[in-house]
Amino acid sequence: MTSPETRLFIGGRFVEPTGPRHPVFDPSRRTLVAEVARASDSDVEAALDAAARAVPLLRSSTFPARGALVRALADAVRAAREPLAQLLTAEQGKPLAEARAEIQYGLGYFDYYAELAQHVTGEVLPSPSPTDRLLVVPEPIGVCVAITPWNFPFAMLARKIAPALVAGNPVILKPAEATPLTALAFAALAAEVGLPDGALSVLTGDRDDAARIGRRRLADGRGRKLSFTGSTAVGKALYAACADTVKRVSLELGGNAAFLVFADADLDAAVDGVVQAKFRNAGQACVAANRILVDRRVRGAFVERLVARVEAMRVGDGRDADTTLGPLIDARARAKVVRHRDDALARGAKAVVSGGPVGDDGSFYAPTVLEGVPFDALLHAEETFGPLAAVSSFEREDEAVAHANDTPFGLAGYVYSRDIGRANRVADALEVGMVAVNAGLLSSALAPFGGVKESGLGKEGGRAGLDAYLVHKYLRFGGL
Repeated sequence: MTSPETRLFIGGRFVEPTGPRHPVFDPSRRTLVAEVARASDSDVEAALDAAARAVPLLRSSTFPARGALVRALADAVRAAREPLAQLLTAEQGKPLAEARAEIQYGLGYFDYYAELAQHVTGEVLPSPSPTDRLLVVPEPIGVCVAITPWNFPFAMLARKIAPALVAGNPVILKPAEATPLTALAFAALAAEVGLPDGALSVLTGDRDDAARIGRRRLADGRGRKLSFTGSTAVGKALYAACADTVKRVSLELGGNAAFLVFADADLDAAVDGVVQAKFRNAGQACVAANRILVDRRVRGAFVERLVARVEAMRVGDGRDADTTLGPLIDARARAKVVRHRDDALARGAKAVVSGGPVGDDGSFYAPTVLEGVPFDALLHAEETFGPLAAVSSFEREDEAVAHANDTPFGLAGYVYSRDIGRANRVADALEVGMVAVNAGLLSSALAPFGGVKESGLGKEGGRAGLDAYLVHKYLRFGGL
């Protein structure tokens, strides 16, 4: 892997920082990967100025022309996907195979929106008058602010940047402080393909800088939209900050997904689904199966199969070919998993795969399976975000649905049943934005991604993801 880019990206070029730098550490080896720039207030202002200058240029271009730019970005990423995957693993820790899969998944957004750009239409509405004509025209919103999380550094920027650019909006991106290098590498590709100056800026910094950068960007009236993926607490604060200038907001916040396994389910398939939905990215996913609810009649057989799969997992450095479970992002994340495990055990759960922290420090955590987890356990109320599989049981369908819905969050849910009537009923009854039936992987670039309740507002992906970056202007022509 070549030395990563560490400067700020503003107005189509990399800019040397004037102040201190922020260290980025490899969560597997606990070594320094790079020291990136910390954006100052003047850097934020420069990014806003550059984005504002880009607004008329992007607005005057056509959807097909902007789609061609996004297609060029996809081609550049595709050519660089192996070094991008290597960099992603170095800063985030996930196994290299998962990093490659993330790059491929993110590419799906660029490919999809580049194609969708050829098919964007307005409307001609029925007029109440023979001399009037009513039209609806899609237009860009303006400067967009995007804030991405550390768990999927490339996929989340792809999900936001691709539709924003196709719609004709410049983007100011703030990647997570733990994983800024993938975003900076993407910015270098954007410069190579000739993205218009100001169409993309990338501002980096540490945790304290994130709050300062966010306040400055959101207070400026030139920013017309915020797209944020992250914790519910931070999302609420950002939502409030957008009120003064009445920005459009897309929030993809925390989850607490229930994974329901009914007695008529294919148990082997259900275990496959749990492994995908719980242990991908070491459990660090907003749609991870946080609560596994299994019909009491098949709980023993299900747990037996799950234990066999989990015991075969290998924890290690994401660059090792035989690693199937990488580290958590940092020691604080590991401490939360330990706290959830210990609380459940204290309340009567049984550890059937003990797992636990690996080493005295750092962020490795061997996968754990708990059986008989009571519903008052802390992990039923909070998102664990780690490789801790918590199995609880139910006796009736309505009981399972009630437990699944007993949370302020509503991002995703999973249902395993071979009874199509039951699967349909339960999917309808779950108070979530997305449901996977007999499947452990949920996301697709073609589908709207987002939640209800305290899991957020708006959708990303699919046609809805493009509409989120457009204003549908109504025109009435009279006296024709």
